[in-house]
Amino acid sequence: MDSATLQNEPSVESFFNVAETETLALFEHLSFEFLGEFDVFAPAETGRTREHKPPEMLRGFLHCYYRDIYGIRPAERELQNTVVWLSCGFDRPPSRDAVDRFLTDLEHVVDEVFDHLVEQAARRGLLDLTYCIDSTDVRAMPADQDASKCYDPTDEEYYYGYGCTIVSTGQKIPIAAEFTESKQAPEETAMRVTCDALAVAKPIWMVGDSAYDTLDWHDHLLAAGVVPVAPYNARNADDPKDIEYRVEDRIEKHSEDVQLKQSILNQTYNRRTGVERTNESVKDCGLGRTHARGRAHARAQVFLALCLRLVVAITNYERGDNPGSTIITV
Repeated sequence: MDSATLQNEPSVESFFNVAETETLALFEHLSFEFLGEFDVFAPAETGRTREHKPPEMLRGFLHCYYRDIYGIRPAERELQNTVVWLSCGFDRPPSRDAVDRFLTDLEHVVDEVFDHLVEQAARRGLLDLTYCIDSTDVRAMPADQDASKCYDPTDEEYYYGYGCTIVSTGQKIPIAAEFTESKQAPEETAMRVTCDALAVAKPIWMVGDSAYDTLDWHDHLLAAGVVPVAPYNARNADDPKDIEYRVEDRIEKHSEDVQLKQSILNQTYNRRTGVERTNESVKDCGLGRTHARGRAHARAQVFLALCLRLVVAITNYERGDNPGSTIITV
């Protein structure tokens, strides 16, 4: 076969298209067979089996999110592409009903899927000893009647949508999260997400902005052997203390031997920009604006975006030692 014939061979053209499909790398080092552990993906009691298996469906959604493709119909159209459905592991392209059914089922366990991927990141040593916590906005479409008008104190503006509280570490690695009604999450949310993060692995530092200047948050972390670093909010006190970080007061009250230099606290707090970079990366993965109607669908999209960020981070770690590899960018 000469070069001219080779160039005109459809199978060869398809091969090179597959070779250039960047999202193939996302599935090279990760197995999603753990989805079979969830009852929601079990065959129906009537004995009816699924048209497509959950691992390939999840790969299909991750591919779509990586390509900024959201929603049932757009995802179904993308997965009709022969190169795409082959690279995601399908035997044939999924129907719209199959895509819709999988997303509906996934909504019940998407946070647990996220937890599985966090564990895989932890096993690879991608977590470091500083955790950062922050909340971000999740913008919704006007047609989403479950969303509400929310206030963003950072930008001092109102927006329509939801919120998400995230704990991150390492190279933009989200390790705990909770979908919330607005960006300004209640203290109980901060406590729950903090506990979830500590359950993964215990850091030395936990960093938050002045919104986390609460006694319960600080005392819980100190009791767990973690140093909380959040700016002291003098507006919360009738008799303001002469401190910069709340932890200074907690240590003075509860320990006579421990001292922390101001320079160390300042240096640690400066790492808070890590969670802001994580938030931006997850927004690039689909968290920025939900393309779903209803709280359940919106929450699923947020956690799928978090899952994609983890998959990208794990992929880059696995391919980083290969000089000829391409680093995935999100």
